Amino acid sequence: MNLIYAALAFLMALVFGLVGVTRVGSWLIERRNPPIGDFADINGARIHYVHVPAPANATLPPIVFIHGASANLRDQMLPLRPLLEGRAEMLFFDRPGFGWSGRGPGNNESPSAQANTIAALMDRLGMKRAVVVGHSFGAAATTAFGREHADKTLGLVFLAPATHPWPGGATSWYYDLTTIPVIGWLFSETLSYPAGTLQMADATTCVFSPNKVPYNYLATASIPLVLRPPAFRANATDVAGLYRYALGAAPHYAEIKAPTVVISGDRDKVVYAEIHSVGLVRDIAGAELVWVHNLGHKPDWIAPDLVVGAIEKAAGKDIDLQAMARDVEARIAGDAYGAGKCADIKVPQAELAPT
Repeated sequence: MNLIYAALAFLMALVFGLVGVTRVGSWLIERRNPPIGDFADINGARIHYVHVPAPANATLPPIVFIHGASANLRDQMLPLRPLLEGRAEMLFFDRPGFGWSGRGPGNNESPSAQANTIAALMDRLGMKRAVVVGHSFGAAATTAFGREHADKTLGLVFLAPATHPWPGGATSWYYDLTTIPVIGWLFSETLSYPAGTLQMADATTCVFSPNKVPYNYLATASIPLVLRPPAFRANATDVAGLYRYALGAAPHYAEIKAPTVVISGDRDKVVYAEIHSVGLVRDIAGAELVWVHNLGHKPDWIAPDLVVGAIEKAAGKDIDLQAMARDVEARIAGDAYGAGKCADIKVPQAELAPT
């Protein structure tokens, strides 16, 4: 009996110790990555955003950026804002529950609800219509915006999108675990920070692979913010629910009428490009697919010039994106980072058969 009590005491001490480590770690992360924008109460959530007003000589329409899973507004702002500064009004924001944005009372958990948050924030800032740029999970919110807020949509740009049902619908085990009541809360409050800290560098290598992770990317883009328990739970809820959302939403993508560009790499190790990107171009009339050889999951960082070209094309300018893509390919042709560590993901041929 004494051994049982000792084991229980050790277990409780371990749990409280991990909670303490996670709380201190979260505090340090927030100290190192303070908010850099403004806040607005939107649909029950305190949303953090950076709004770059339109210059007097703007040559492009307003642009709204929607970041992907595990990220925050810096992930798109750092590589793209310098290329667009002085050319357009821009809005970067932390999706509900990410970065410094609050999650809200349960109404920000689907891509559709997050699209509503974006539309309301645009109204607050006086932005009438915009080109919307969505990366990865953010692309799901972008499709929702294009469908449900067509009056605010000038064009759509999808970067390595995650928008369609994929084989089996599986995600990483820790996402599913984190969404389990009580158990998921306990997991996120004890292990999300220490385990995530240990795995983050390797995981980021595979997000960028075969391309090189930019110098000091994790710190400059404030990626560790996702390791705080509430953000970790929000991220898990989004990712674990994406398959279910895509099942219902994908059949309606044909309703999208805005000019659309999809940029995707054939070495993406995060999402099934052959399903999501090809699917969007199939479903949205007139959409253009820009298929880049040897590009991974991060066009915004590896090919920001191409992304700007896609924004220009979606805004109605005559841009040869295929030629731009060939220039990017020449630049990254020799990239082989993560080789042997990051496996390519391939779609079973049966899943690619016409339906």
